[in-house]
Amino acid sequence: MADLRIDFAGIKSPNPFWLASAPPTNSGYQVQRAFEAGWGGAVWKTLGDPILNVSSRFAAVSFNGQRVAGFNNIELITDRPLEVNLKEIYETKKRFPNHAIIVSLMVEPKQEKWHEIVKRVEDVGVDGLELNFGCPHGMAERGMGAASGQVPDLVERQTYWAKEAAKTPVIVKLTPNITDITVTAEAAVAGGADAISMINTINSLAGVDIDTWNTIPHVAGKGAHGGYCGPAVKPIALNMVAECARNPRINVPISGIGGIANWKDTVEFMLMGAMGVQICTAAMHHGFRIVDDMIEGLSNYLDDKGLSSVMDLVGKSVQRYSDWGELDLNYKVVAKINTDVCINCNKCHIACEDTSHQCIDMLKDESGQSYLKVREEDCVGCNLCSIVCPADGAIDMVELANELPPMTWNERQAVIGSLGTSSADFVK
Repeated sequence: MADLRIDFAGIKSPNPFWLASAPPTNSGYQVQRAFEAGWGGAVWKTLGDPILNVSSRFAAVSFNGQRVAGFNNIELITDRPLEVNLKEIYETKKRFPNHAIIVSLMVEPKQEKWHEIVKRVEDVGVDGLELNFGCPHGMAERGMGAASGQVPDLVERQTYWAKEAAKTPVIVKLTPNITDITVTAEAAVAGGADAISMINTINSLAGVDIDTWNTIPHVAGKGAHGGYCGPAVKPIALNMVAECARNPRINVPISGIGGIANWKDTVEFMLMGAMGVQICTAAMHHGFRIVDDMIEGLSNYLDDKGLSSVMDLVGKSVQRYSDWGELDLNYKVVAKINTDVCINCNKCHIACEDTSHQCIDMLKDESGQSYLKVREEDCVGCNLCSIVCPADGAIDMVELANELPPMTWNERQAVIGSLGTSSADFVK
């Protein structure tokens, strides 16, 4: 059986599954229940000056019969006194000494404020700290959260202030509400961060009730933008993790967050450079016991791959992630329709005919039976037909043999430049 233990920037955990700083980690009761269920760690809901929350505060986006494809919230940081949280953190760590307890922090961008809260939290025996530079609503209007996280200088400076006082590892949680997350990740590293985590929630409005015209959610008929998470944000989060993992200037461990709902998602994030993951929406949707399937599935996967440790996954796909200009222009795949599996719904034909390259023909065999066939010479390998096909195995994307050597766009442009001609002339 593979070893699921991780050592994340010096924080040891029995497995890579942590609860993210959010409603599920609001109290000692909840975190202790999570540890009993099998979670390896938890990031305590953000501490700072207690706030007042509103009602209601959650909303969800469902799609094609799937509930909670996306989740939106306008909830803020802890609304419980700091002393109460610290007492529960102490009690939880004493009861579960081998589980990772990281505490999320958010205060005003002042050196003395960071020094004070870091010392008070570390005094109760935590394994690490996570600086919340990502919350996109409520706290941002007060100059904290994403308001700090969108300014590289503030990220670097506040990280440095926290590190001045910290004796445990400091993780910096980054906002996705920015043009290039690697810029703020580099700032966190420059400030001395021991690790980074991403992504926090994305600015969003879940919807509008077309009967009442109220926003969803609304508070006495008024709404505000919130933070979006859940399965719908996974591709965005995965890209941002990958961009940071392949950046040589960001040479610290990454905790992956964003739409992770099962062990397969975890494997993807770890292959793209995450050393562990944090989960929220899936736990809110299905409860803490989902970690059973995650642990079992990940363990079986590692055994099937012949890997002795979950750490063997970390970053193995990063070198395969590059820029468009590094892709092989001469690589060619085409669609192949398997008529024995095809259910003749014609969705592939409609999609190709209306919105792609019109390369799927509707034909009849000798008996008059209709069937579909791809004209390979016109197929560009866009994958659209296989994406819309509802029948598993009905369409394969097949690689074609190519006599031309690999050539990227960057290589092509280099050749053009060496010939002293323009790209337009080269095309001619």
